[in-house]
Amino acid sequence: MNERKRRGDRGEDAVAAMLEKQGCTIEARQYRCRWGEIDLIARTAEGVLCFVEVKTRSPQAIAPPREAVTPAKQRKLRDAAGWYLAQTGWDGLCRFDVAEVYPAGAGGRRQINYITGAF
Repeated sequence: MNERKRRGDRGEDAVAAMLEKQGCTIEARQYRCRWGEIDLIARTAEGVLCFVEVKTRSPQAIAPPREAVTPAKQRKLRDAAGWYLAQTGWDGLCRFDVAEVYPAGAGGRRQINYITGAF
């Protein structure tokens, strides 16, 4: 496994832990179908299903991670989410969130910027 994949997996782990601490249930991780992959699918305590795109960046990154969620990527996420909803029969509210994960700073903790209803 290369360093980029490991960094991404660690970012997803951190976001999943944060969501669980906030009372969410993780329904799926790295959900894959023919239309793409959804990093995390979480259900809030209020019953909203969240499709979460996690973007982890190295310390050398110039642009904010959210800029990597382009309109083409959003389309793929919507298509994959549609397939997930059809497969599971989910009939409740849902939304698309983006989690930006920044590397650990001087304090030794990574920073997460969670964008609810990002698109």
